Amino acid sequence: MELKPGTKLAFPGTTTEVVVVRPANPTVVVTSAGVEAVDATTGAEGAPPAEAGEDTQIGKRYFDEESGLELLCAKAGAGPLAADGRILPVKGAQPLPSSD
Repeated sequence: MELKPGTKLAFPGTTTEVVVVRPANPTVVVTSAGVEAVDATTGAEGAPPAEAGEDTQIGKRYFDEESGLELLCAKAGAGPLAADGRILPVKGAQPLPSSD
């Protein structure tokens, strides 16, 4: 699936939904709890997730350094987000410039 900024992704069998902030270069396979992402507008029905792990957190950004993929969690759910099998960590906050 081609990822574009603003694309909503869902994961069948989970409640997790994410929005693509920055697409990957090159294209990667995005998963949550081992379930591959589908376009959220087409629906996300299916079997429960196969893997357990750290849950996604609403409002957090997840970033993959290797591909440049950045996702924003719109609905929290079970299982870690991954890109081509690499677990995506929560992106840290950018420090604000000094006001001196």
